[in-house]
Amino acid sequence: MKRPDSDLSEAGVEAPAEEKPNPDQGAGLDLLTTARRYIAPNLGKALGGVASLAVFALAGFALASAISSVKFSDVRAAIAAMSAEQIFAALLLTALSYVALTGYDALALRQLRLHVPYRIAALASFASYAFSFNLGFPVVTAAAVRYWIYARVGVTAVQVANITVIAGVTFWLGMTSVVGVGLMARASELGAIDKLPAFLNFGLGLATCAGIGYYVVWVSLRRRRVRLRGHFFELPGLAPTGGQTLLGVADLCCAAAALYALLPHDVDLDFATFVSVYVFACILGVISHAPGGIGVFEATMLNALPSHSQESLLASLLLFRVIYYFLPFIFALALLGADEGSRRWNSLRETIARILETRE
Repeated sequence: MKRPDSDLSEAGVEAPAEEKPNPDQGAGLDLLTTARRYIAPNLGKALGGVASLAVFALAGFALASAISSVKFSDVRAAIAAMSAEQIFAALLLTALSYVALTGYDALALRQLRLHVPYRIAALASFASYAFSFNLGFPVVTAAAVRYWIYARVGVTAVQVANITVIAGVTFWLGMTSVVGVGLMARASELGAIDKLPAFLNFGLGLATCAGIGYYVVWVSLRRRRVRLRGHFFELPGLAPTGGQTLLGVADLCCAAAALYALLPHDVDLDFATFVSVYVFACILGVISHAPGGIGVFEATMLNALPSHSQESLLASLLLFRVIYYFLPFIFALALLGADEGSRRWNSLRETIARILETRE
């Protein structure tokens, strides 16, 4: 059989030369593919890690400068001088904040149409936040605690991941809403703290609120899903997003109020301005990846809040960390221990009952 181009040769027409692959072009495409697939994501992670370390280092320097002249005997005295009313108010507001946090999971379960009793959702939410606030790495610790609790009622690992994503969106909706409204409503007061012109603070707040508005419209037009690690996660629509925002704001305001109740009386700052400073300090703590923002949060608050006594202010911050972070962590450990003990005891009772039935 003749080749297809043999007739052309016989007719005196030169057959077109076969195109040979360009090895340089193929190598270039391979290089671009490799860069897009491996280098770009790793570069983003590396830059994020560098940013976290930079924030943590700057906060460490700021904290060291802020407490360089602090007498820790005065800090102990300031803690001892705290009134019972202040401590009780902080405990009550902390409890309200964690109750709001349990709503994060309840809202996510409703969005996913999963019928889980509230007591289990409340335990999973409370324990996951108590652990992640103190141990850090919330994506790992919170998801692990949630899965350990939810698995008993048939919730899958992918569904737990979706719950974690929706809860994270609730958290950030609350954060950005408080910051956006605060920058607009208290532009001048915050300007005395962040040293920015009032119009710039207002503009930043307006841009933040516009971003929230865009997100709300985006999820309202049709069902939205995000892809993370090869899995698709559904985002709440208009009504649930409104609930998420209100819940996130309520949680943050209660947490901020718990610290506000412990502040020394010479801190002359209204609550609306204070809560904006509080949330900004929390955001820096999240960026640093320090457990509970420890060190970063304190450094920001010590440098931002006006107080004649750094010892009294530091005492308030230390007591707040004990009340809002450490005590719930201990309580969560006790609850999980009691829950696991109850499950094992019930399992033992069922086993004994089956043995007795077989003997009869």
